[in-house]
Amino acid sequence: MPQNDGMASIVPERLGTDSRFKFKCHKGVKCFTKCCRGINIILTPYDIVRMKNRLGLSSEEFLALYTTPQLLEKTDLPVITLKLLDDDLSSCPFVRDDGCIIYQDRPTTCRYYPLGVASLSHKEGVDEDGFYFFVNEPHCLGFEEDNKWTVKEWRKDQGVDIHDEINADWTDLVVRKRSFPPNIKLNEESKKMFFLASYNIDKFREFVFNSSFLKRYDIDEDTLARIKEDELELLVFGIKWLKWLFFKQGDFKLKAQNKRF
Repeated sequence: MPQNDGMASIVPERLGTDSRFKFKCHKGVKCFTKCCRGINIILTPYDIVRMKNRLGLSSEEFLALYTTPQLLEKTDLPVITLKLLDDDLSSCPFVRDDGCIIYQDRPTTCRYYPLGVASLSHKEGVDEDGFYFFVNEPHCLGFEEDNKWTVKEWRKDQGVDIHDEINADWTDLVVRKRSFPPNIKLNEESKKMFFLASYNIDKFREFVFNSSFLKRYDIDEDTLARIKEDELELLVFGIKWLKWLFFKQGDFKLKAQNKRF
């Protein structure tokens, strides 16, 4: 899940969607942009789409320039983290003294701050009240501001509710894999497919339409039209395919002549 391992401490207090807190971050606070240094942010599939489009890059270019791959603990799944600048502060590449240059398309973790999320899943009905906590950094002066929020109001104001909705199936997939016994490992091909569908949307499009994929799977014409024209539809399609591939969950069907993949 999105996380920021550079935080100094986390208060183990469970917050629900109706929990209240005071916070506001703006250029007038002395700690402005300090939270953008020395961080470890796992990027979600929707983060990649928003950020690479904002920068006018292909997904492959964005991955090469701005991310670092790693294996997610307890899952054996490949994930990507934001590559920090090689400076004294290990700064986010998009932060400047006056703020974030891609603020409207910032990652999920940045939108949540000063909250962290520890829900088992974003799937509707699993835990409707959520499981959130404060990311309690000693330098943060935003808590001294008078703006009052509920967690629900903050998520909507920051647009993170939309991010969670789009990333829901991906989050659920990662959580399911985390529950596997440690001795059950993914083969390299499965890891490659997970990375492709999750992060490299341009290459995944090529995989779907230029490989034998459509000869193997029975995909209806309406779905084909939507994923061909809409990048977000393709992303959602790819994550649903991964859930079928890993857990045989969903309605993907092999064509009669293909019984194995």
